[in-house]
Amino acid sequence: MTGKDKEREERLAAALRENLKRRKAQSRATTDEGTDKPSD
Repeated sequence: MTGKDKEREERLAAALRENLKRRKAQSRATTDEGTDKPSD
């Protein structure tokens, strides 16, 4: 694997983590407002 590939992998992994965090936060915000059902 070349250096560029490694950089790309790291960027992708970071982006995926951020994306997941954002989705979780968003989903938490939408479930908290109004519904009293547990999300899981």
